[in-house]
Amino acid sequence: MVGKSLSQLLLNKGYQVSILSRKPKKETEEIRYFQWDVEKGIIDDSCIDNVDFIIHLAGENVAKSRWTARRKRQILESRTRSTELLHQLLSQKEHRVKAFISSSATGYYGTTNSTKIFEESDPVGKDFLASVCSDWEAAVDAIKKLEIRTAKLRTGVVLAKEKSALQKMLPPFSIGLGAALGGGKQYFSWIHIEDLCRLYLNAIEHTSLEGSFNAVVGDAITNDMLGSAISKKLRRPYFMPNLPSFLFHFLFGEMAVILLKGSQISADKIKKEGFVFKYNTLEKALDNLLG
Repeated sequence: MVGKSLSQLLLNKGYQVSILSRKPKKETEEIRYFQWDVEKGIIDDSCIDNVDFIIHLAGENVAKSRWTARRKRQILESRTRSTELLHQLLSQKEHRVKAFISSSATGYYGTTNSTKIFEESDPVGKDFLASVCSDWEAAVDAIKKLEIRTAKLRTGVVLAKEKSALQKMLPPFSIGLGAALGGGKQYFSWIHIEDLCRLYLNAIEHTSLEGSFNAVVGDAITNDMLGSAISKKLRRPYFMPNLPSFLFHFLFGEMAVILLKGSQISADKIKKEGFVFKYNTLEKALDNLLG
Protein backbone atom coordinates (compact mmCIF):
# COMPACT_ATOMS: atom_id res chain seq x y z
CA MET A 1 0.00 0.00 0.00
CA VAL A 2 2.67 2.51 1.03
CA GLY A 3 5.08 1.48 -1.72
CA LYS A 4 2.49 1.97 -4.45
CA SER A 5 1.51 5.45 -3.26
CA LEU A 6 5.10 6.48 -2.61
CA SER A 7 6.26 5.31 -6.03
CA GLN A 8 3.62 7.48 -7.67
CA LEU A 9 4.61 10.51 -5.61
CA LEU A 10 8.28 10.05 -6.51
CA LEU A 11 7.46 9.71 -10.20
CA ASN A 12 5.36 12.86 -10.04
CA LYS A 13 8.34 14.66 -8.52
CA GLY A 14 10.63 13.58 -11.35
CA TYR A 15 12.45 10.70 -9.66
CA GLN A 16 13.30 7.42 -11.34
CA VAL A 17 12.04 4.43 -9.37
CA SER A 18 13.38 0.90 -9.03
CA ILE A 19 11.56 -1.78 -7.06
CA LEU A 20 12.88 -4.93 -5.42
CA SER A 21 10.36 -7.75 -5.60
CA ARG A 22 10.17 -11.49 -5.17
CA LYS A 23 8.18 -11.56 -8.41
CA PRO A 24 9.38 -8.67 -10.58
CA LYS A 25 6.92 -7.23 -13.08
CA LYS A 26 7.77 -6.26 -16.62
CA GLU A 27 9.69 -2.99 -16.68
CA THR A 28 7.95 0.15 -17.84
CA GLU A 29 9.30 3.49 -18.99
CA GLU A 30 8.91 4.74 -15.42
CA ILE A 31 9.79 1.80 -13.17
CA ARG A 32 12.54 -0.82 -13.19
CA TYR A 33 12.13 -4.09 -11.30
CA PHE A 34 14.79 -6.26 -9.68
CA GLN A 35 14.47 -9.63 -7.99
CA TRP A 36 15.39 -10.59 -4.48
CA ASP A 37 14.54 -13.49 -2.19
CA VAL A 38 15.26 -12.64 1.43
CA GLU A 39 14.79 -16.17 2.75
CA LYS A 40 17.34 -17.54 0.27
CA GLY A 41 19.66 -14.55 0.63
CA ILE A 42 19.40 -13.71 -3.07
CA ILE A 43 19.49 -10.17 -4.49
CA ASP A 44 20.23 -8.80 -7.95
CA ASP A 45 23.31 -6.72 -7.21
CA SER A 46 22.62 -4.44 -10.18
CA CYS A 47 19.66 -3.02 -8.26
CA ILE A 48 21.87 -0.32 -6.68
CA ASP A 49 23.57 0.77 -9.88
CA ASN A 50 23.10 4.54 -10.28
CA VAL A 51 20.87 4.64 -7.20
CA ASP A 52 20.97 7.66 -4.87
CA PHE A 53 18.46 6.63 -2.19
CA ILE A 54 17.07 3.40 -0.78
CA ILE A 55 13.66 3.34 0.90
CA HIS A 56 13.10 0.12 2.83
CA LEU A 57 9.45 -0.83 3.42
CA ALA A 58 9.68 -4.62 3.42
CA GLY A 59 8.12 -6.57 6.30
CA GLU A 60 5.38 -9.10 6.95
CA ASN A 61 2.02 -7.65 8.01
CA VAL A 62 1.89 -7.91 11.81
CA ALA A 63 -1.93 -8.08 11.79
CA LYS A 64 -2.35 -10.73 9.11
CA SER A 65 -2.81 -13.74 11.41
CA ARG A 66 -2.33 -15.03 14.95
CA TRP A 67 1.15 -14.76 16.40
CA THR A 68 2.33 -18.34 16.45
CA ALA A 69 6.04 -18.97 17.04
CA ARG A 70 6.48 -19.39 13.28
CA ARG A 71 4.55 -16.22 12.51
CA LYS A 72 6.60 -14.21 15.00
CA ARG A 73 9.78 -15.42 13.34
CA GLN A 74 8.44 -14.34 9.94
CA ILE A 75 7.50 -10.89 11.25
CA LEU A 76 10.97 -10.36 12.70
CA GLU A 77 13.16 -11.91 10.01
CA SER A 78 11.29 -10.30 7.11
CA ARG A 79 12.54 -7.01 8.54
CA THR A 80 15.97 -7.82 9.90
CA ARG A 81 17.18 -10.25 7.23
CA SER A 82 16.03 -8.00 4.39
CA THR A 83 17.95 -5.10 5.95
CA GLU A 84 21.01 -7.30 6.46
CA LEU A 85 20.85 -8.40 2.82
CA LEU A 86 20.90 -4.77 1.68
CA HIS A 87 23.72 -4.01 4.13
CA GLN A 88 25.75 -6.87 2.70
CA LEU A 89 25.28 -5.57 -0.84
CA LEU A 90 26.15 -1.98 0.11
CA SER A 91 29.28 -3.09 1.93
CA GLN A 92 30.55 -5.30 -0.92
CA LYS A 93 29.75 -3.32 -4.07
CA GLU A 94 30.74 0.16 -5.16
CA HIS A 95 27.76 2.50 -5.21
CA ARG A 96 26.66 6.12 -4.87
CA VAL A 97 23.84 5.67 -2.31
CA LYS A 98 23.49 8.85 -0.24
CA ALA A 99 20.78 7.80 2.21
CA PHE A 100 18.98 4.73 3.52
CA ILE A 101 15.47 5.51 4.77
CA SER A 102 13.66 2.73 6.57
CA SER A 103 10.23 2.13 7.92
CA SER A 104 9.93 1.29 11.61
CA ALA A 105 6.92 1.40 13.92
CA THR A 106 5.59 3.11 17.02
CA GLY A 107 5.53 -0.38 18.50
CA TYR A 108 9.14 0.42 19.41
CA TYR A 109 7.87 1.96 22.66
CA GLY A 110 5.87 -1.09 23.62
CA THR A 111 2.18 -1.81 23.15
CA THR A 112 0.65 -0.45 26.31
CA ASN A 113 -2.12 1.78 27.62
CA SER A 114 -0.42 4.77 29.12
CA THR A 115 -0.91 8.49 29.63
CA LYS A 116 2.75 9.07 28.79
CA ILE A 117 3.52 10.82 25.50
CA PHE A 118 6.37 8.86 23.91
CA GLU A 119 9.21 10.68 22.19
CA GLU A 120 12.06 9.36 20.07
CA SER A 121 14.47 9.56 23.00
CA ASP A 122 12.41 7.16 25.12
CA PRO A 123 13.76 3.63 25.65
CA VAL A 124 12.53 0.60 23.78
CA GLY A 125 9.58 -1.28 25.25
CA LYS A 126 9.59 -4.82 26.59
CA ASP A 127 7.06 -6.74 24.49
CA PHE A 128 7.21 -8.62 21.20
CA LEU A 129 6.61 -5.70 18.84
CA ALA A 130 9.13 -3.58 20.72
CA SER A 131 11.80 -6.27 20.34
CA VAL A 132 11.01 -6.53 16.62
CA CYS A 133 11.39 -2.77 16.14
CA SER A 134 14.57 -2.70 18.21
CA ASP A 135 16.24 -5.46 16.17
CA TRP A 136 14.95 -3.91 12.95
CA GLU A 137 16.42 -0.50 13.78
CA ALA A 138 19.69 -2.07 14.91
CA ALA A 139 20.01 -3.66 11.46
CA VAL A 140 19.46 -0.22 9.90
CA ASP A 141 22.05 1.33 12.21
CA ALA A 142 24.65 -1.06 10.80
CA ILE A 143 24.18 0.68 7.45
CA LYS A 144 24.96 4.00 9.11
CA LYS A 145 28.42 2.61 9.87
CA LEU A 146 28.99 2.47 6.11
CA GLU A 147 28.88 6.28 6.22
CA ILE A 148 25.41 6.36 4.66
CA ARG A 149 22.86 8.73 6.16
CA THR A 150 20.07 6.71 7.75
CA ALA A 151 16.60 7.73 8.86
CA LYS A 152 13.96 5.56 10.53
CA LEU A 153 10.27 6.50 10.44
CA ARG A 154 8.39 4.98 13.38
CA THR A 155 4.99 4.72 11.78
CA GLY A 156 1.60 4.45 13.43
CA VAL A 157 -1.61 3.22 11.79
CA VAL A 158 -1.69 4.37 8.16
CA LEU A 159 -5.10 5.61 7.00
CA ALA A 160 -5.79 5.21 3.28
CA LYS A 161 -8.65 4.60 0.88
CA GLU A 162 -7.58 1.10 -0.06
CA LYS A 163 -6.05 -1.88 1.77
CA SER A 164 -5.72 -0.01 5.07
CA ALA A 165 -6.84 -0.53 8.65
CA LEU A 166 -9.56 2.07 8.08
CA GLN A 167 -11.21 0.01 5.37
CA LYS A 168 -11.27 -3.04 7.66
CA MET A 169 -13.05 -0.97 10.31
CA LEU A 170 -15.80 0.37 8.06
CA PRO A 171 -18.30 -2.53 7.50
CA PRO A 172 -19.95 -2.48 10.97
CA PHE A 173 -19.90 1.32 11.09
CA SER A 174 -21.55 1.57 7.67
CA ILE A 175 -24.65 -0.20 9.02
CA GLY A 176 -24.74 1.61 12.35
CA LEU A 177 -23.20 -1.20 14.41
CA GLY A 178 -19.79 0.30 15.04
CA ALA A 179 -18.44 0.13 18.59
CA ALA A 180 -15.34 0.89 20.62
CA LEU A 181 -12.92 -1.96 21.27
CA GLY A 182 -12.25 -3.06 24.83
CA GLY A 183 -12.14 -0.09 27.18
CA GLY A 184 -12.13 2.33 24.25
CA LYS A 185 -9.63 4.62 26.00
CA GLN A 186 -6.55 3.22 24.25
CA TYR A 187 -4.89 5.84 22.10
CA PHE A 188 -4.87 5.55 18.32
CA SER A 189 -1.71 6.95 16.71
CA TRP A 190 -2.25 7.48 13.00
CA ILE A 191 -1.03 9.18 9.82
CA HIS A 192 -2.68 9.80 6.45
CA ILE A 193 -1.04 7.88 3.59
CA GLU A 194 -0.34 11.11 1.71
CA ASP A 195 1.49 12.64 4.67
CA LEU A 196 3.50 9.46 5.21
CA CYS A 197 4.66 9.47 1.58
CA ARG A 198 5.52 13.17 1.90
CA LEU A 199 7.59 12.29 4.96
CA TYR A 200 9.63 9.78 2.96
CA LEU A 201 10.15 12.38 0.26
CA ASN A 202 11.16 14.86 2.95
CA ALA A 203 13.70 12.36 4.31
CA ILE A 204 15.20 12.06 0.84
CA GLU A 205 15.49 15.77 0.23
CA HIS A 206 16.58 17.04 3.65
CA THR A 207 20.01 15.86 4.75
CA SER A 208 19.28 17.00 8.32
CA LEU A 209 16.83 14.12 8.72
CA GLU A 210 18.91 11.45 10.37
CA GLY A 211 18.03 9.02 13.13
CA SER A 212 14.54 8.11 14.38
CA PHE A 213 11.36 10.11 13.81
CA ASN A 214 7.79 9.36 14.84
CA ALA A 215 5.63 9.23 11.72
CA VAL A 216 2.30 10.08 13.32
CA VAL A 217 0.15 13.20 13.54
CA GLY A 218 0.52 13.38 17.32
CA ASP A 219 -3.07 14.15 18.30
CA ALA A 220 -4.69 12.51 21.34
CA ILE A 221 -7.34 10.35 19.67
CA THR A 222 -8.75 7.38 21.57
CA ASN A 223 -10.37 4.32 20.04
CA ASP A 224 -13.76 5.54 21.23
CA MET A 225 -13.20 8.97 19.66
CA LEU A 226 -12.19 7.30 16.42
CA GLY A 227 -15.39 5.25 16.34
CA SER A 228 -17.50 8.30 17.04
CA ALA A 229 -15.77 10.29 14.28
CA ILE A 230 -16.24 7.51 11.70
CA SER A 231 -19.92 7.14 12.59
CA LYS A 232 -20.46 10.88 12.34
CA LYS A 233 -18.77 11.03 8.95
CA LEU A 234 -20.88 8.11 7.67
CA ARG A 235 -24.00 9.64 9.24
CA ARG A 236 -24.68 6.52 11.24
CA PRO A 237 -25.60 6.13 14.92
CA TYR A 238 -22.93 5.27 17.46
CA PHE A 239 -24.68 3.59 20.36
CA MET A 240 -23.45 0.02 20.55
CA PRO A 241 -21.75 -1.12 23.78
CA ASN A 242 -18.01 -1.59 23.72
CA LEU A 243 -16.85 -4.93 22.36
CA PRO A 244 -15.32 -6.81 25.32
CA SER A 245 -11.58 -7.39 25.48
CA PHE A 246 -11.91 -11.15 26.05
CA LEU A 247 -13.50 -11.50 22.61
CA PHE A 248 -10.35 -10.18 20.90
CA HIS A 249 -8.07 -12.29 23.08
CA PHE A 250 -10.12 -15.34 22.07
CA LEU A 251 -10.05 -14.47 18.35
CA PHE A 252 -6.50 -13.19 18.00
CA GLY A 253 -4.55 -14.38 21.01
CA GLU A 254 -1.48 -12.30 21.81
CA MET A 255 -2.02 -10.21 18.66
CA ALA A 256 -5.07 -8.61 20.34
CA VAL A 257 -2.77 -6.06 22.00
CA ILE A 258 -2.53 -4.07 18.76
CA LEU A 259 -6.29 -3.46 19.01
CA LEU A 260 -6.71 -3.10 22.75
CA LYS A 261 -3.68 -1.05 23.74
CA GLY A 262 -2.14 2.20 22.60
CA SER A 263 -0.31 5.24 23.92
CA GLN A 264 0.19 8.80 22.78
CA ILE A 265 3.10 9.36 20.41
CA SER A 266 4.72 12.77 19.96
CA ALA A 267 5.21 14.34 16.52
CA ASP A 268 7.20 17.30 17.88
CA LYS A 269 10.59 16.20 16.54
CA ILE A 270 9.53 15.97 12.89
CA LYS A 271 7.56 19.22 13.19
CA LYS A 272 10.68 20.98 14.48
CA GLU A 273 12.38 19.88 11.26
CA GLY A 274 9.81 21.98 9.41
CA PHE A 275 7.44 19.25 8.29
CA VAL A 276 3.81 20.36 8.09
CA PHE A 277 1.08 17.72 8.07
CA LYS A 278 -1.56 18.27 5.39
CA TYR A 279 -4.00 16.13 7.35
CA ASN A 280 -3.29 17.23 10.91
CA THR A 281 -6.70 16.32 12.34
CA LEU A 282 -8.75 13.15 12.14
CA GLU A 283 -11.66 15.16 10.72
CA LYS A 284 -9.57 16.32 7.75
CA ALA A 285 -8.29 12.80 7.12
CA LEU A 286 -11.77 11.24 7.21
CA ASP A 287 -13.20 13.99 5.00
CA ASN A 288 -10.59 13.07 2.40
CA LEU A 289 -10.78 9.31 2.72
CA LEU A 290 -14.52 8.85 3.26
CA GLY A 291 -15.84 11.93 1.47
